[in-house]
Amino acid sequence: MVYVLGHRPEEFGLVPDTDGFISFKEFLWAIHEEPGWGYVRQGHINEVLMGKERSLFQWEDDRIKTTEKRWCLDLENPSQSLPKILYVAVRRRAHPHAMEKGLGSDKYMVLSCEPEMALRIGRRRDQKPVLLEILTSPAQQEGIPFFSFGDLYLTKEIPARFISGPPVPQEAQANQKEERAKEEKAIPKPSVFAPGAFVLDIHRDPDLFRRSKGKKQKGWKEEARKIRKRRER
Repeated sequence: MVYVLGHRPEEFGLVPDTDGFISFKEFLWAIHEEPGWGYVRQGHINEVLMGKERSLFQWEDDRIKTTEKRWCLDLENPSQSLPKILYVAVRRRAHPHAMEKGLGSDKYMVLSCEPEMALRIGRRRDQKPVLLEILTSPAQQEGIPFFSFGDLYLTKEIPARFISGPPVPQEAQANQKEERAKEEKAIPKPSVFAPGAFVLDIHRDPDLFRRSKGKKQKGWKEEARKIRKRRER
């Protein structure tokens, strides 16, 4: 536990958060990938944390870290020297979106210079992830930052033009079109009327003169003029 959490987390495809913690879930994923360690459960970790070596660790809620660390994660200074190609494995359902619109996340995405490690990380969320290649040189030239962490690299955005990968299966393309159609139907169409507006219905007009085409209601002046003419006669 000390070696994985405090010495070389990147060797196991793990990246600590800004406080240096790693979630128990991710830690167990990495442990189970190691030959002979698939039996480890949360209960075994709890036994260590209650034992005589508990002072070596700090934990809270669903995450854990070592009290001392020998790794350094610098998210202020992007790496200047990068491999020409980095790898990331995405879920199958995310494959069409990645090829069309790229990858983006509020959290840092983890890339590797080795395809095997990228697949190892990707299998934690999909048993058969899709391996994609990232062209780092043109991405870096356009201002996309990459931060190194051992043999891993972190970034929050990768435009589609810098991504190379297998073609999207036709079935996945069809599913993507269906999802788009559902999203478009779900969006309510804007009303043609402004707030407070109403529709005039001529058949509900109480003024009968307005409902007679070509006729205009006579005012009091016309009526008075008509009466005067009658008297003069």
